[in-house]
Amino acid sequence: MTADGGGIRDLSDATRLASELRLAVGRVTRRLRQAHAVGDVSLSGVSVLARLASEGPDSPTSLAELERVRPQAMASTLAQLEQRGLVRRTPDATDGRRSILAVTDEGRAVLAERRSESVQRLAAVVDGFSAEERATLGAALPLLDRLAERL
Repeated sequence: MTADGGGIRDLSDATRLASELRLAVGRVTRRLRQAHAVGDVSLSGVSVLARLASEGPDSPTSLAELERVRPQAMASTLAQLEQRGLVRRTPDATDGRRSILAVTDEGRAVLAERRSESVQRLAAVVDGFSAEERATLGAALPLLDRLAERL
């Protein structure tokens, strides 16, 4: 940002901000990932569980597109989730060649537990921030959501 609060003025400022943002978000993600036990559901698995829980059953192809991963990577993620009983695969009623995946009750429980752990860990840290710092973080959330949507 410029000293006058006028925003980013040139490409080098945008590039510097992008670099710092990437590093900061990466550190937060890594720290949250490190807090979970070995053998726990991967971040990609949690993302798929969350999508299925919020948006309903979907096909592997559609999930790969939505998660912006290759179909082979999605197949691996889904196989792990299915093996653990966190998702259930059923034939598509309209096209028998396709399958539809849905989150199971056990998958919802794992998702809730994982969210709870991450939220509690973040809340403990954020609680130590000043009211002004918490307000700044809250004000940045819509921008971060919009950034994620545009990537």
